[in-house]
Amino acid sequence: MKYILLMCVVFLGVISPIKAQEKYIISGSVTDVTNGETLIGATVYLQEIPTQGTVTNAYGFYSISAPSGTYRMVVSFIGYRNYVEDIELNKELRINVNLEPDSEQLNEVVVSSKKKNSNITSERIGVEKINPKDVESIPVLLGEPDIIRTLTLTPGVKTSGEGGGGMFVRGGNNSQNLILLDEATVYNSSHLMGFFSTFNSDAIKDLTMYKGTAPAEYGGRLSSVMDIKMNEGSNRDYHVGGGIGLLSSKLSVEGPIVKDKGSFLVTGRRTYADLFLKLSPDEDINNNQLYFYDLNLKANYKINDNNRIYASGYFGRDVMSAQDMFGLDWGNATGTLRWNHIWNSKLFSNTTFIYSDYSYNIDMDIDNFDMSLLSEINNLELKQDFQYYLNNKHTLSFGAFANRGVMVPGQVEVSEDSNMQPTDLQDRNYYNYGAYLSENWKVNDKLTITAGLRFNGFNLVGPGDFYSYQNGEVIDTTHYSSGKNVKSYYNLEPRFNLAYVFNPQNSVKFSYSRNTQNLHLIQNSTTSSPTDLWIPSSQNVKPEISDQVSGGYFKNFHQDIFQVSGEVYYKWMQNQIDLRDGADINANELLEGELLYGKGRAYGLELMLKKTEGQLSGWVAYTLSRTEKKIDQINNNDWYAARQDATHDVSVVLMYKLNHKWDLSASWVYNTGNAVTFPSGKYKVNNEVQFYYTERNGYRMPDYHRLDIGATCQLKKTDKFESSLSISLYNAYGRKNAYMIDFDVDEDDASRTVANKTYLFTFMPSVSYNFKF
Repeated sequence: MKYILLMCVVFLGVISPIKAQEKYIISGSVTDVTNGETLIGATVYLQEIPTQGTVTNAYGFYSISAPSGTYRMVVSFIGYRNYVEDIELNKELRINVNLEPDSEQLNEVVVSSKKKNSNITSERIGVEKINPKDVESIPVLLGEPDIIRTLTLTPGVKTSGEGGGGMFVRGGNNSQNLILLDEATVYNSSHLMGFFSTFNSDAIKDLTMYKGTAPAEYGGRLSSVMDIKMNEGSNRDYHVGGGIGLLSSKLSVEGPIVKDKGSFLVTGRRTYADLFLKLSPDEDINNNQLYFYDLNLKANYKINDNNRIYASGYFGRDVMSAQDMFGLDWGNATGTLRWNHIWNSKLFSNTTFIYSDYSYNIDMDIDNFDMSLLSEINNLELKQDFQYYLNNKHTLSFGAFANRGVMVPGQVEVSEDSNMQPTDLQDRNYYNYGAYLSENWKVNDKLTITAGLRFNGFNLVGPGDFYSYQNGEVIDTTHYSSGKNVKSYYNLEPRFNLAYVFNPQNSVKFSYSRNTQNLHLIQNSTTSSPTDLWIPSSQNVKPEISDQVSGGYFKNFHQDIFQVSGEVYYKWMQNQIDLRDGADINANELLEGELLYGKGRAYGLELMLKKTEGQLSGWVAYTLSRTEKKIDQINNNDWYAARQDATHDVSVVLMYKLNHKWDLSASWVYNTGNAVTFPSGKYKVNNEVQFYYTERNGYRMPDYHRLDIGATCQLKKTDKFESSLSISLYNAYGRKNAYMIDFDVDEDDASRTVANKTYLFTFMPSVSYNFKF
């Protein structure tokens, strides 16, 4: 009831500002004149009333209203020349704007694609927005531009380290991030165990991450939303681009289907470390495989001014094998069909049909022991989203969604002479559905409020056997036929953002959000493994729930070139999951009996200083945070550090334009070690030394720090051809950061314990050649 009252109070504000004076609407789309790509977040305003401007939505559409009269309309976007047109407003106008790139601005290093002071004026808090072009010069492992790794250099976003995929955002684990590629869910965001990102930067147009309160159209995860949009391809000319590196190469082709009406884009990557292995005369080496490939596809067609259709897909796979004895492959596949429709100058809609799939397969053939394990998660979803531009002060967003999912937790096949029994774990079927409603209300020139409410429904259905547990033991089994409802959960998720702008250089913001999560990742290590298991909510596993409040102060100075921000947050979480000591999670039909439940909390301070333009640009970011759990039957039911907990995190990123040919860059990172469980003592059983473990996550890994440096040389740049050479050195001073630490008994003195540190990289140089024509 309290949520309904909240929404009523907010939406009553829609009625009060309406005046009798007749107004007319200007609407349209904003695109790049060189390739027809729609521009997300371009600013549109009338010079005579600049405070009532708007920005283009995720599909480049805008709508703005004003009383009849003569105005100067201005459209701006960083990196482009302003569009200015004098208009006579005495009827509704449709003005589609093509912006021209500003060569002078493009010669500078710019680390933002937004309006220069949008960090001040926007009501959003805890948001990071990245344009892939902005991060091409940041040095990374193996020389591949990586938007995911770039995100981990911002406050509140941490990586699990070398050789570990995934991210930890504001205390959440790596399964609590919703990752969307053209609205399709991506379940594993890394290649080669975290060394490469799933996302080829050549295929990416825009990335927005919400660490705080995400808009009401997003849901299903507790910690963050990463919304990634793919490039649409040029509808003016054909282009081919690519890059050749030491360990990977990529190629992209784009061009018009029908000039100025439709376009396509195809991009692909592949690593070829396995090809070098084949050069070895040693059969133990040349029979191994270690590579990945991915393919991004997109096409769009403009039927008319009011209708546009899109089709996009992603296909990626990793392959690892050793001497035909062990093999592991995993990967994502997504597909999106989308229809944009402009009903009128105020109402915009997006209808989307989505397919997403993630699977892995393990094969083992050792000493006549032959086994294979398959696991998969598959989803089909239909979404309908609307945006209604009531007037310059009120924008409504509303919509609904329905999702059908199937989880294949594990199918184990074994050879006839194996001691193991084949196992076919039961599939789990579910439906996830809901609706949302939100309003963005510009109360006045200083105050902006966004409030929303999301309803989330979840049904676990048959067929299958479902178990009830007590102290980890099965006490009851119930069989449900196909389509029969097993368990239902319904949740309301309110969202609220408020921004108060003191002046164009200073603002404060506050937000609150509730999120629920019905898909849970079960893992027994700190890093993200491709073989981690997803399970749905059930009679035993309740939806995870988080409530987060955050506040921040934002200040710009020196013409918005320097930006300073400080944010604090507190998040409390219900129905958190952890494993029993010694839990077995592989091919276990009774996996839910290995789980324990409780609550969690995360809180922190995020500071950032950024220089956005000029010969020298970059940022310094610092995070002070704490993440804890309190789970029944663990650590005597006391609070303990979550595995991803790391107190201090520092990132320094610098980019320097030496001249018109050379760009230099460097990044330095430091973080205190994450929490880990180490043995506290040892004892003997039958003359065998056993290690004794007491407190869960009571120890810390060693501190981590690393310096990366890079340089990019523009070899040639003309209207028809451009090329560059990128050189980088990862871990420039050779720090031996611990990947894992194992404990053994000293062979010479059984009373002593030896800690063995494993590290992956010291110095790692890379060179890549990039081209486009």
